[in-house]
Amino acid sequence: MQSTFSGLNTMVNGIYTNRLGLNTVGHNISNSNTEGYSRQTAHAAATPSSEVYTLAGASQVGNGSTVTSVIRARDIYADRQYWKENSTNSYYVGKANNYAKIESIFNDSKNTGVQNAMEKFYEAWEDCSTTASSDTSRQNVINAGQNFAQSLQIAANHVKEQITSLYDDISLSVDDMNRLLGQMVELNKNISGIEATGAHANDLRDQRDLIVDQLTEMTNITVYETSNGMYTLVSNGTTLVNGITKVDLEMSQPKNNNEYSLTDFDIMIKQTGTIYTPGGGELKAQFEAIAEDKAYIDEVARMATFLLTTFNDQHKAGYGLDGNKDKPFGNTNPADDATTGLNFYGESDCIYEWTEADGFTVTKKDATGTPIAGSTVKLSGMQILDLLTVNSELTAVDGHKKLATRSGERDADGNLLYQTKDPITGAIGETTDVNDPNIVKDSKGNPVPVDVNGSGDGSNAVWMATLLNCENDKTSPEVMEDDRAIGKGSLFSYYNTNMTTMGSSAANMNGKVEFQSNVMLQVENLRSTTNGVNWDEELSNMIMFQQGYSACSRCLNAMDECLDKLINGTGTVGR
Repeated sequence: MQSTFSGLNTMVNGIYTNRLGLNTVGHNISNSNTEGYSRQTAHAAATPSSEVYTLAGASQVGNGSTVTSVIRARDIYADRQYWKENSTNSYYVGKANNYAKIESIFNDSKNTGVQNAMEKFYEAWEDCSTTASSDTSRQNVINAGQNFAQSLQIAANHVKEQITSLYDDISLSVDDMNRLLGQMVELNKNISGIEATGAHANDLRDQRDLIVDQLTEMTNITVYETSNGMYTLVSNGTTLVNGITKVDLEMSQPKNNNEYSLTDFDIMIKQTGTIYTPGGGELKAQFEAIAEDKAYIDEVARMATFLLTTFNDQHKAGYGLDGNKDKPFGNTNPADDATTGLNFYGESDCIYEWTEADGFTVTKKDATGTPIAGSTVKLSGMQILDLLTVNSELTAVDGHKKLATRSGERDADGNLLYQTKDPITGAIGETTDVNDPNIVKDSKGNPVPVDVNGSGDGSNAVWMATLLNCENDKTSPEVMEDDRAIGKGSLFSYYNTNMTTMGSSAANMNGKVEFQSNVMLQVENLRSTTNGVNWDEELSNMIMFQQGYSACSRCLNAMDECLDKLINGTGTVGR
């Protein structure tokens, strides 16, 4: 049987329900622009009814309403899709950003950079091929060669700086991940404690999901929720968070990389000492970018290798204006050349050699020009580029006279012809046999080639220019070997092919970024349809709860008047 004051309790319950509904609406509106916030709803239900007796028998009369829970609107399937696509999006964006920086380093749109320096070098050799007797023309070749070498070194150093910058960014990301993982553990504790009482930790769950959003920007994350409401985070096979425990990430000890003249790092799991490898996100993009950037340094180093080997071999196959002819004609295999030779790049006391199997090697020579046993070292990357400097003999005073612009005469088979002189008759002849006892030698004991057109001849300069801008099958016999650092094509062809490949890769990655941004837009829209705050809906709910609150209050007032009349007016007759 209902009590006398049951009607008042019914209206009070209604007032509480509508007031809590208004509070929830206000909370939603206040956080409509809060990152990671999910719309909340106060779920109401009828309170247990009371039994009353009527002429028809026992009946159930309601006692109003009550709020059973306040639950956030969240679609876990949309969240999982967002986390997956967010990691992919950050990966593509990270790769695209690196391509943009690398393209700016090798930007050939202005009159600067590698392309321009290489063109100037080619033009200098081409000009010298027709004006080999001009001191100015010859000096211009040397100056252009210095500029070209510096442009390659500058480009490689900029790429190296980009790698260092990427490691700095990775270190900052590791710090951010440790901070976020620590917050995740604290939220797991708090959420589990609150929800153990049957409540819903809506705002804390929003904060925790936002942390997952931020973590998936850096790496791939798979989320598992346990029965006590805690999250377990797994990344590429590594459990980063397991309830109230987590791993600590740190940068490894510096690893000196002499090949690229920089310091490498890994991400380590502090507790186990093992390497953590990101499976997605920005971190994966950064590590892949580092590997790609090293490959760009290798490509520049291959150009330097070509200049130090094949290009130098062709230079050694010619000789300059000086009458002593103190620069011997080089051999197609410099390791077999016991003479000093004059390299255009590098110094003349070393033998530079490149093979596909062994890479680039440097062998020291003694005073007689003989290779020193055990002195051969293999170099790569920046180590090669550090050698790329115009020979000091050419940059010295009147060094331009040593520039090997002239070629020797050859027979029909392409063999170099040397001068001979009969010791009895004095007759001048020619031979291809360097061991001919009648061969003419210069003051240093080197065989003297048959000159082609005199001291002003620029035939070797033609071949030097050819190496820069023509295919291999058009070059002179000394450089016809297939085993070259840049392949069979010219230096121009090699560089332009690599730049085209880089541009294609960058354009392809930009296309992936654009496509993925559209995917992200769709996923975000799908997500926001569930957890987003809709102002029209909230204002409608606000009016509904406001009217309900007012109606319950008015009904409470009417019941109060009835009870007042009952209590204060009953039994007053006859007084």
